[in-house]
Amino acid sequence: MKVSIPAVILGASGYVGGELLRLVAGHPTYALQVAVSDSGAGKSIGELFPHLDQALAGHTFAAHGEWLDQLETDSTLALFSAAPHGASAAIIANAIAACDEKGIEVHVVDSSADFRFAGKDEWETIYNARHGAPEILDQFICALPEHVGDINAAHVGHPGCFATASTLATAPLIQSGLTEPEVFISAVTGSTGSGKSPQAGTHHPERNSNFYAYKPLAHRHAPEIAALAEAVSGRKTTVHFVPHSGPFARGIHVTLQAKSKAPVSEKELREVFEKAYANAPFVQVVSGTPRIKNVVASNQCHIGVATDGDTVVVMASIDNLVKGAAGGAVQWMNRLWNLPETEGLDMPAPGWT
Repeated sequence: MKVSIPAVILGASGYVGGELLRLVAGHPTYALQVAVSDSGAGKSIGELFPHLDQALAGHTFAAHGEWLDQLETDSTLALFSAAPHGASAAIIANAIAACDEKGIEVHVVDSSADFRFAGKDEWETIYNARHGAPEILDQFICALPEHVGDINAAHVGHPGCFATASTLATAPLIQSGLTEPEVFISAVTGSTGSGKSPQAGTHHPERNSNFYAYKPLAHRHAPEIAALAEAVSGRKTTVHFVPHSGPFARGIHVTLQAKSKAPVSEKELREVFEKAYANAPFVQVVSGTPRIKNVVASNQCHIGVATDGDTVVVMASIDNLVKGAAGGAVQWMNRLWNLPETEGLDMPAPGWT
């Protein structure tokens, strides 16, 4: 008989939280124990997410102050956090301490930015706030599962959605040594990347039929991409990052450019990425240019390459809510519990979203 692992989702009423609920509902090992949301407390999951009404019938949201009492002594727990940046760390620290007291074996995957840097000083400089739990930073790693083998950490800080797509495109290229360690990245994201709370950037009359850059060369994902790429390649990497808002709900498309050190062919480029991701079930090197409709609502990343000999272009497409957040978190949680990496995630993209 297959053993199930109880799952708790923090910040479960947002877009990433909703995707975590959907993925956990269909997962063969994780069983939803508590969906945590102060704003949704007492409401049924179906009331906030009608598409999950049948799959999670009988489940209601619990407030943050309530769920820790529901943990059973000497059990196991898969703890997913989709709580906001800056708030997630302290909540997680309390949860880990409670699990320690009750003898609960817990693994955490945090989709916020709170555990994306190894040191609190760097995090506090980038996010202009005090870190909520610097004392547990050493219990986390931040990486993509495609880029690391066995790990010693018990918990993971999942990279951001822009960083996921950009790093999948950047790291093998820098590691190959074919180009200068300087990349210029233009990336477009759908409106769900701005979160569930309405704001000017996601208001339909502003976003629909519109396209614009924001925070060019000043976005906080740039140092994250550089750090992740350097950890894989071992080479100091300079990242020039310009994000854009696209007139669609889901998906990210990244276009990276770099200067080659010597003339390089498209065949050589393809071989770099095919070798790097030969054992990565969710990364596919495609012919031509990747398109977001081929990956949206899946955990897939499609990568394409182009070159004129002197300039190299690498393109990557992902779903920002799945591979860039909830799906990547489940992928990591599978690894932490020694489950097949693809478990609960092998759904194809619908194609005509």
